Amino acid sequence: MVSEEDVRDAALRLPGVSERLSWGQPAWFARTLFARIWEDGVLTVKSDEREALAALDPETYYWTAHHQRSPLLVLVRMDRIDAQVLGELIAESYRLANEP
Repeated sequence: MVSEEDVRDAALRLPGVSERLSWGQPAWFARTLFARIWEDGVLTVKSDEREALAALDPETYYWTAHHQRSPLLVLVRMDRIDAQVLGELIAESYRLANEP
């Protein structure tokens, strides 16, 4: 289980990252938004593997109709992942946000 503070620490360790509110929730930006608290206990990140993640573990990874039009966005239930998985998700999302 990871917390909002764990997300903050992982995101702010990366170069050029800033934190500000997006839709009233903490969000982390590099070139563009790469992570945001969607609601309590749920993190939004970008992933090339969204479909595979949701297929393998739909209790942890999912999206709403709002996210359907953005094929990289995936919601993650933070109480179902550990620090290692969080680090991998944040790193991938950061990489995708910084691609030209």
